[in-house]
Amino acid sequence: MAGMQFQQLQYFVAVAETRHFTRAAEAVHVAQPSLSQQIKALERELGADLFLRARGNITLTDAGEALLPLARRILADAETARHEVQELVQLRSGRVRLGATPSLCTGLLPDVLRAFHDRYPGIRLLIEESGSHDLVRELARGALDLALVVLPLPTPSPALTTVELLREDLVVVSSPDAPRPGRGRRAVRIADLEGERLVMFRHGYDLRELTVAACRSAGFEPSFAVEGGEMDAVLGFVRAGLGIAVVPRMVASRAGRGLRVTPLARPGLHRTIALAHRSDVAPPRAARELQRMLLER
Repeated sequence: MAGMQFQQLQYFVAVAETRHFTRAAEAVHVAQPSLSQQIKALERELGADLFLRARGNITLTDAGEALLPLARRILADAETARHEVQELVQLRSGRVRLGATPSLCTGLLPDVLRAFHDRYPGIRLLIEESGSHDLVRELARGALDLALVVLPLPTPSPALTTVELLREDLVVVSSPDAPRPGRGRRAVRIADLEGERLVMFRHGYDLRELTVAACRSAGFEPSFAVEGGEMDAVLGFVRAGLGIAVVPRMVASRAGRGLRVTPLARPGLHRTIALAHRSDVAPPRAARELQRMLLER
């Protein structure tokens, strides 16, 4: 059996499944005479007929019946091997297109991406920074492999699979030179934000929607000192004493000096972070490895 060729097994399985030489040749994209020659060569190699050919009716012989499950297994193992090799190649020189909200780029991602880069230095990391609404749209059109989004999604989509990653507290940040928010309490209530001048994120920012909704639920409309910034700008404006802001605890802990951090009184405000990808397409191998590291962080 040393002379048996992989291609011959492909042709044999195609004929066994279609029971027709011409249709089998079309299925494997080869001329019908070439396929017939290879089947005959395989039969000579094995020393047995594999098909009974009678008036255009193709059936398997006993030898053919015995070979078919073995041939299918060999072909499946070869496909598995090809897939595994491709995945190994992807881990050496692939890319990952990851979307995340700006606050997560500041808080959660740096340590995880550093660990990922140390383990897989050949993989390019392409980061898209935007709000959850925009990230969901980019995922749906195939522009991203993974995205870190805030739940619940603005427009839930059955085309996306989400896995909850963490539940994070929000805190109030202010300038150390400004009066303490909430009349100096150790923990600020949402109601204490009434009358405070807020430094507010731009429209479409998840934290903006969450903060404004909480204030309205408490019975007041928030007052803005400055609005329209991204995370770094908001933190900078707060340091300068323009107002206070509600930000994720993870961001506040990484923001460095020049900010006073005050927790929100119970029940407080929280946000749920999830990892999302398309349901109909498995992420590339490199993206799945980053997904694993994020989930296990």
